[in-house]
Amino acid sequence: MVVGERAYIAILALVAAERLVELCLSRRNAGRALAGGGIESGAGHYRAMVAMHSAWLLACAAESIAMPRAVAPMLSSGALAIAAGAQALRYWAMWTLGARWSTRIIVTPGAAPVTGGPYRYLRHPNYLAVAIELAAIPLIRANWYTAIVFSIANAILMAIRIPAEERAMGAGYRAAFAARRRMLPL
Repeated sequence: MVVGERAYIAILALVAAERLVELCLSRRNAGRALAGGGIESGAGHYRAMVAMHSAWLLACAAESIAMPRAVAPMLSSGALAIAAGAQALRYWAMWTLGARWSTRIIVTPGAAPVTGGPYRYLRHPNYLAVAIELAAIPLIRANWYTAIVFSIANAILMAIRIPAEERAMGAGYRAAFAARRRMLPL
């Protein structure tokens, strides 16, 4: 099955709406965490991350419209299935963190690290899911340029963000996750 242009634009609109809802949830959770003594780290790269994700959505639509290509059914349906799986992983990570989930790095001193759900298997399941989405969603319509450029941009941002988050989490986090890999469980 090939996802058509209109269906793809609708998927992108749903992803954009979902991200806006998540930003509202993040803002609420961040406010509560900060009011409860949480400390924010890594704010310097946050705007770049938001800008990159916004540009990614626009690039998905722009490449699909400006550079229409024949899309192999296997690529289109496979990328859609992979993106859906990544969404499931992302929501599992968010649900596991509950009120501690935020798009910002906010750590409440003395809070034990969350080690359940997908965090039993890896340190950063949410970042893994986002990396998969950034590649898979463009490939639903064979948007190779968008998939490659934004996967590289995300890798650069994660090379900054993940160490900043791990430093902020402190020694308790490092001890709890010493045996877990960052992004891939194997």
